[in-house]
Amino acid sequence: MNKSNKLIVQGIEISLFSQKEEDYISLTDMVKKFGDEHILYNWLRNRNTIEFLGIWEQIYNPHFKPIEFDRFKKITAFQSTQQHTSSNDHESKSFSPTQ
Repeated sequence: MNKSNKLIVQGIEISLFSQKEEDYISLTDMVKKFGDEHILYNWLRNRNTIEFLGIWEQIYNPHFKPIEFDRFKKITAFQSTQQHTSSNDHESKSFSPTQ
């Protein structure tokens, strides 16, 4: 049986969900205190988060496919590097020591 509850933390309503004796909490609801869900999206793109999720899946998901995950990890690492490089290029172009 599925069961849903709400928790109020510092004025923010956070969804709690229980299924098969496992409890889940809404990360999207939690980040509402700090802005919008883009905080969560950025966190999910973080290289360390991706590594953590891969380890978590290896431990708890009997159907985890490590080879497919490695391909995904390489794609996200590449995109992250491109974004970081693009950001640094923009910063260096807009900086002028004579300003």
